[in-house]
Amino acid sequence: MSKYIGPKIKIYKKIGIYLNKKIKSKNLTKKYKKKNINYKNKVTEYCIRLKEKQKLKKNYYLFEKQFFNYYKKSIKYKNSEEKLFQLLEMRLDNIVSKIGISKTILGSRQFINHKFILINNKIVNIPSYILKVNDVITIHNKFKLNNSFNMLLKSYNKNINWININIKNNNFSAEIISIPKVTDINKNINFNLIRELYSK
Repeated sequence: MSKYIGPKIKIYKKIGIYLNKKIKSKNLTKKYKKKNINYKNKVTEYCIRLKEKQKLKKNYYLFEKQFFNYYKKSIKYKNSEEKLFQLLEMRLDNIVSKIGISKTILGSRQFINHKFILINNKIVNIPSYILKVNDVITIHNKFKLNNSFNMLLKSYNKNINWININIKNNNFSAEIISIPKVTDINKNINFNLIRELYSK
């Protein structure tokens, strides 16, 4: 599988995800200012649908084939929108990032590949592993020697109502107590636009 190693900020800016105030600046380049051309108004319906898909895909750092496979699984269910979000949210790399073990999904994939993450006391080194209700995430003893572990104990995410996090005697664990709902996932994505894109 190919790996993108170019500047990520350009991609996020192109699809409308702004990481900071500097990127959100709407100033055009000098070349376009002279011509007084507003390229942002020249947007087709296909472009709108494509950008909506790209937003969701880039939120989870997925390639097209991976994302399309999740979409195919989701449309088999009545509530396909909720099912798609659940499949994406229950990925191991996403949850490791969400609970605060890593700041980003890419960083969480490194932790998983280095076998620092255990599911039900078994090492899992597959970032795309789909977690289930009652699964318990723990951390390998090797990671506890790292300074990042002490930071985790102080700054873990307490605001996830479908994950129960416990810290006892310097041990960290996170249990999946329920499947997330669409209301729990605030991605501001219009699923109908993605469906229209793939239906053509």
